[in-house]
Amino acid sequence: MADAGLTDRVTVLLQDYRAVNGRYDKLVSIEMIEAVGHVFYDTYFRRCSELLKPEGMMLLQAITIADQQYEQAKHAVDFIQRYVFPGSCLPSVTAICQSLTRATDLRLFHLEDLTPHYATTLRCWRQRLLANRVQVRALGYPEMFLRLWEFYLCYCEGGFLEHALGDVQMLLTKPLCGREPILPPLAEMP
Repeated sequence: MADAGLTDRVTVLLQDYRAVNGRYDKLVSIEMIEAVGHVFYDTYFRRCSELLKPEGMMLLQAITIADQQYEQAKHAVDFIQRYVFPGSCLPSVTAICQSLTRATDLRLFHLEDLTPHYATTLRCWRQRLLANRVQVRALGYPEMFLRLWEFYLCYCEGGFLEHALGDVQMLLTKPLCGREPILPPLAEMP
């Protein structure tokens, strides 16, 4: 941000979302909702909505699970929850939208599905981890740590390739947001 000359226009908040104060034009939440927990979705989105000005926007990037799997998954403990991200919970797009409807005046303006790209990202991360094994061990991490993360990255890559997992960016807007559409109008039918 400093290199781009944006430090006077961007505030990075590294604190609990419930303790944030102020009013903002825009909010960005990148893969944080997974750590919030399904029982706190309404609290999280309500707080985000309260922090936005009446014409504000929020970009939410989230790792998601298929709508059909969400109810079962939110009460289960899988490999990732047990060994990598304890307490995590992947939302579904429907669960996010239902929470927005219940707790806020935010509206889904645009959804972009990044799933295929995220599988590629995970593969690149795994390749870099393995290429830097010696440096990782030099930091004091044991072989078991490396094997766990190699398995985790492969496991997730497969989940994204099979679309069992998704990665979406959702642009949410307040009622007075006058943003122009992102996509061009559809061509008129002949």
